[in-house]
Amino acid sequence: MPEIPLSVLDLVPISSGSTAAEALHNTVDLARNAERFGYRRHWFAEHHLNPGVAGTSPPVLIALVAAATERIRLGSAGVQLAHRTPLAVVEEFGLIDALHPGRLDLGLGRSGRQPVRERPAAPQPRPVVPVPDNGLVIPERFDFGTLAGSPLIALTTALLQQPGAETPDYDEQVDDILALLAGAYRSPEGVEAHVVPGAGADVEVWILGSSGGRSAAVAGARALRFAANYHVSPASVLEAVAGYRAAFRPSPELERPHVAVSADVVADDDATARELAAGYDLWVRGIRRAEGAIPFPTPARANAHEWTDEDRALVADRVDTRFVGSPRTVAARLRQLREATGADELVITTITHGHADRVRSYELLAAEWANG
Repeated sequence: MPEIPLSVLDLVPISSGSTAAEALHNTVDLARNAERFGYRRHWFAEHHLNPGVAGTSPPVLIALVAAATERIRLGSAGVQLAHRTPLAVVEEFGLIDALHPGRLDLGLGRSGRQPVRERPAAPQPRPVVPVPDNGLVIPERFDFGTLAGSPLIALTTALLQQPGAETPDYDEQVDDILALLAGAYRSPEGVEAHVVPGAGADVEVWILGSSGGRSAAVAGARALRFAANYHVSPASVLEAVAGYRAAFRPSPELERPHVAVSADVVADDDATARELAAGYDLWVRGIRRAEGAIPFPTPARANAHEWTDEDRALVADRVDTRFVGSPRTVAARLRQLREATGADELVITTITHGHADRVRSYELLAAEWANG
């Protein structure tokens, strides 16, 4: 079986002792190298009020990187629609597409609290998916509800949302974006809206999801491509993919389901990879404690940290499902993920304290993957 494409998910990490400006320069350099190594896509996540992450605006990052690269597809993973309007999204991506046509992936996410009641939907049973016996780790579920009372998350929501603004249902936002891109938008009163630039843009629309719920159903019902997050919510990745496939209805544009699955990876020789990955546990701890992503620590600082049993349990699912080791070891783990999910593409996110180590990890993995 031929290998499927690999892509890059870039969080634009800020390492301890570094700056946001250096992180942005590193992102441009990584994208240039990813293009040279043969990666298909370079995606940017959207995060806010995180001292260790500079990826606050995927469209801005895409525009910066598009000007510095030639072929690699660039996209959002994803735009957070809870505080964005469909028109703003289509206009931003339309502007970039006008100068860099045919290279954009518009990934749409539901991250962020949506303050209005969503339309009631008929209860849909979550798919029951057996855990594969090929060695892929599917951990116990992490209770994301424990983060709901975080003052930082509440502040982020308050600062992103206009006072008194009401966010429409996710389904409506996705439909409006698709209509605006197609040049087919009509208001309830019948007024047409033509986005220039934006209407007719050659943009590939994706839906991002961590479960088999609303996002998977929206993607499947509209025959959109779907990206499932093994690196964020490994416990529910199989459910997410199964939910999307169950909801999928073919269209002339996409006749069969198309799935990308993300994974955290560090590749080098075994000992070096373990050392480079050392800061990850501490970095995830800050996220899971709802304190935000800290500047990515050095291996020395990470190794000196005194862990409690509670904190170890807090990060266990993410740490246990990270693929760390030689390129051959990592490639084998990625094949397990592909086999379990039936992924059409894999999206790799790698964070190390040193930028050169990060680039080398992507290079080693690409070479190993190309050799089969």
